[in-house]
Amino acid sequence: MDDIRKLLESVRNGSVDVDEALLELKKKPFEDIGFAKVDLHRKLRQGAAEVIYGQGKSPEQIVAILDTMKANGQGRVLVTRLSEEAASIVSASHPLDYHPEARIGIAGGMPAPDGIGTVVIATGGTSDIPVAEEAALTAEVMGNEVTRLYDVGVAGLHRTLSHLDEIMSASVIVAIAGMEGALASVLGGLADCPVIAVPTSVGYGAAFGGLAALLSMLNSCASGVSVVNIDNGFGAGYLASMINHMRLRRDRS
Repeated sequence: MDDIRKLLESVRNGSVDVDEALLELKKKPFEDIGFAKVDLHRKLRQGAAEVIYGQGKSPEQIVAILDTMKANGQGRVLVTRLSEEAASIVSASHPLDYHPEARIGIAGGMPAPDGIGTVVIATGGTSDIPVAEEAALTAEVMGNEVTRLYDVGVAGLHRTLSHLDEIMSASVIVAIAGMEGALASVLGGLADCPVIAVPTSVGYGAAFGGLAALLSMLNSCASGVSVVNIDNGFGAGYLASMINHMRLRRDRS
C-alpha cells in the first residue's frame, strides 16, 4: 500500500509521468510459476505481502516463490512453519533470519515499528512459547512493537497481576494458552483493548489437543475477546497487526 501511495505522490509532484505509473499499476496481479500462483498484489489489497506457508512445500519450491517475490519488488518475506533443514537449504539462495522455536524464517530483516501502540503477547505457560513466538515474530515483521509476557497463567494469578501496567497500556493483547484456556478471559476482564485468544494443543488427555481450550475461549464471559484456531500464532499476530495499524489507515484517508 505504501508503495502505491509513493507512486501516486511521485505522479503528483512530477517525478514520474502518468504513462510510467500506469505501466507499473498494470503489472499482472499474480505470476504463475507452475506449481504456485504467486500473489503480487496482496500488499496492495490487504496492506501486507503474501506470506509463504512452508509446511508441505519443498525447499526448492520455497526458493522459487521467494525468487518471484523478490524479482517483483518484495523486499521482506515471512516464511512460516519452516523446518530447520528446509531453512538451511533455502538460506543458500535467500539468507534467512531463522527462528527454530517458532519455525519462522524472515528474508529481508525487520522493519522499524510503525503501529499506534504495543502488542502484548502473553502465554499461560512455558509450553505455549513456540506458538507465542510465531505470533510475536509475525507482529514484529509487520511493523509492531511487541512486549512478551510469558508464563503468566492463572495457576499463579499473582504472575499475571504483576504485569498490570503492560496489560492495561496495550493496544492489542494476544492471549495464548492450553489446558483450560482461562488466560484469555482473565486478560479480557482487565484490559480495555481487543484480546485475541489462541488455544494451544498443550494439555493432558481431556484437553483433546487444544479443543478444550478452544471451547473455553469461545465461551469467554469477558467482552472483546475473539478467538483464532488452535496453535495459530501466525493468524493472531497478523490480526493484532491489522488492529494496531487501524488509526494510521484512518489518518491517511
